[in-house]
Amino acid sequence: MAPSTTRKLQVLSPVPADIDIANSVEPYPIGVIASELGLDASQYEVYGKSKAKVLLSVYDGLKDSPNGYYVVVGGISPTPLGEGKSTTTVGLCQALGAHLGKKVVTCVRQPSQGPTFGIKGGAAGGGYSQVIPMDEFNLHMTGDIHAITAANNLLAAAIDTRIFHESTQSDKALFNRLCPADKEGKRVFAPVMIKRLKKLGIEKTNPGDLTPDEIKAFARLDIDPAQITWKRVMDINDRFLRKITVGQGPEEKGMVRETGFDISVASEIMAVLALTTSLADMRERLGKMVIGTSRGGEPVSADDLGVGGALTVLMKDGINPTLMQTLEGTPVLVHAGPFANIAHGNSSIVADQIALKLVGENGFVVTEAGFGADIGTEKFMNIKCRYSGLTPQCAVIVATVRALKMHGGGPEVVAGRPLDHAYKTEQVDLVKAGCCNLVRHIQNTKSYGVNVVVAINAFSTDTEAEFNVIKEAAFAAGAFDAVVCTHHAHGGAGAVDLGLAVQKACEQHQSSLKFLYPLDISIKEKIEMIVKSYGADGVEFSEEAEKQIETYTRQGFSGLPICMAKTQYSFSHNASLKGAPTGFIIPIRAVRASIGAGFIYPLVGTMSTMPGLPTRPCFYDIDLDLETGRVLGLS
Repeated sequence: MAPSTTRKLQVLSPVPADIDIANSVEPYPIGVIASELGLDASQYEVYGKSKAKVLLSVYDGLKDSPNGYYVVVGGISPTPLGEGKSTTTVGLCQALGAHLGKKVVTCVRQPSQGPTFGIKGGAAGGGYSQVIPMDEFNLHMTGDIHAITAANNLLAAAIDTRIFHESTQSDKALFNRLCPADKEGKRVFAPVMIKRLKKLGIEKTNPGDLTPDEIKAFARLDIDPAQITWKRVMDINDRFLRKITVGQGPEEKGMVRETGFDISVASEIMAVLALTTSLADMRERLGKMVIGTSRGGEPVSADDLGVGGALTVLMKDGINPTLMQTLEGTPVLVHAGPFANIAHGNSSIVADQIALKLVGENGFVVTEAGFGADIGTEKFMNIKCRYSGLTPQCAVIVATVRALKMHGGGPEVVAGRPLDHAYKTEQVDLVKAGCCNLVRHIQNTKSYGVNVVVAINAFSTDTEAEFNVIKEAAFAAGAFDAVVCTHHAHGGAGAVDLGLAVQKACEQHQSSLKFLYPLDISIKEKIEMIVKSYGADGVEFSEEAEKQIETYTRQGFSGLPICMAKTQYSFSHNASLKGAPTGFIIPIRAVRASIGAGFIYPLVGTMSTMPGLPTRPCFYDIDLDLETGRVLGLS
C-alpha cells in the first residue's frame, strides 16, 4: 500500500518543460512529509512551507533499529546528450514509494549554482521525476553552500592574517596578542590553543609558565607562503579567478603571493560535511584540515590557526540534512553537493544513516553518486562506504540508447546544431559498439560485491532492437537485470519494472563489500590500482606530484583513500576518448591532501577545480515572472 502522501500525476504528452511540471504541482506542507516518515515536530526545523532540516538526534534515537536496503545510482560515462541519472534516481523512488507501496527515501546532493547558471542546469531530476519545489532546490535551498563558502573564506583570511602578523611582530608581542590579558591582568589559553600546545608536546596550561623557546614554538606557525594549498571559494563558475594575486594593498607591506579560487562545492569543507558522521566528528575533521606546510616541513592545520571552532559554528546548522519531496509526494533528503569529477561526488553519510533508520527493515534508501560509475560509484564505495561502514545491496547504472551511440563512434554533438539523425533513428550497430562503455562500468561495479541493475532510460525515438542489444550486453557482463524505464514521461509508473528489479536484487544480495584497494599500501600503488580499473596501462607523475606525494607520505597521510579529480566524460583523462579506451597513460599533474575530509586527491591532466562559463550560459533563460513571482527558465 502506497503512503498516504503520494499523489497521482496527470501526465501530458509531449512532456512540458521541467519548471512548468514542477510549478503545476502544489507541494504538501513539509510537516505532512515528515509525519509520514515518523518524525514529530521536535525532530526537525521548518524552513518555509516545503523544506525542513532533520536533526541529527533522529539517528541517535533510532541507532538500534534495523537499516533498510541501500541502493546507489551511478551511470555510464556522461555525454552531451544527457543520461538522466538524477531523473532515474527520483523516478525509481517514486516507483518504490507511490506504486509498489514501499517505504523509501531519496538521498541526493544539493545543486551548485555553478552548473545551474552555467552549462548543465539544475539537478532536481526532470520531466515527471523531480524534487520539488524545483526552484528552491536548485537555488539557495537552506543556505548550506553559503555556509561552506563563508567558513572556507574565513579560514583563507586567517591564513593570510597570521602570516602578516607573524612578519610584523616579535615572538613576545605576538604571544601576548594571541593570549590577551583579562581585566585582572591574567592571560589564558583559548581551548583550541591547548590542542596546539599538546601537538607541540607542551603540557603547560598557564601562559605565564612557558619558556621563551616554547613561546616562539607556540606563537609562530611559520607558514611557507609557497606551500599554501588552501584557496578561497565561490559558488559561481568564474574562470578569471582560477589564478589571482593577493596582498597588493599598501597595508599588507608588499606581502604579495599567487593563489586562486575553487568553486565552493570543491572546498574541503564540503567534503567534510558529506563524510562526517556526527557534530563531534565534524568539529574534529574541520580542525584537522591542513592548509599548507611550515618552512620546517610540518603540516599546518585549521586548529593550529585557532579557527576550527569558529568553522564549526558556521557549519552547525548545515550538518542537518534538508527534507523535501518528489512530485509524487515521496520523501527526499538533500544534503551536501560535492562534484564527482573534482571531489567525491556523493550526498552525505548522515543523510543516508538517518534515512536507512527511518525506512526500517524492507524499506529502501536510494542515493545518487555523481557522473559515471568510474568516479561517482567508485568514490561511493572506496571513500564514503569506508567512513560510514554501510554496505549497499544494489548498484544501478543508468544508460541511454543515444549516449551509447556516441560511445560507439556516433557523430559529434555540438551546442546550437540540430541533433544528427543517427541519434533519432535506429542504429543497432552504433549501440552495440558503444555497449563496451556500459560493460566496463558493470564489471567494475560488480567487483565491489553488489548486484548491478541497468536502467535503460528510454527516449521516444529508441527501438526495441536497440534495447535488446543493451540488455544482451548487460547480461553478458554479469548484470543482475536490465530494465527499460519511461520515468521522465510517466513518473514512477514508468519505473515500476526498475523498482521490482532493484527490490529483487536487494533481497537476493549475498556478498560482502569489497574495496578496490587496501589502505595500507602507498599513495602511488592506490592510484595505480584505480587507473587500472579505467583501462589504463599506467600512470605518469609530474615532478610536482612526486614531491607532493613524498611530502604527504613523510607527514603520515599515506594511509588515506584516494579521490581522483578526473574528467567525467571518459575513462581516460581525455574527454574525447569515448567507449572503453585502453593503452593510455593517466597523467597526474599535482596531488593535494584533504586531511580533514580524509582523502588524497590527485589532479589528472588539465582538470580544473574552478569551472568556466560557456558562451551561452543557462542564465540567459532564467528570469522572474513579476506578476506571479514564479521563477522561469530553470532546467
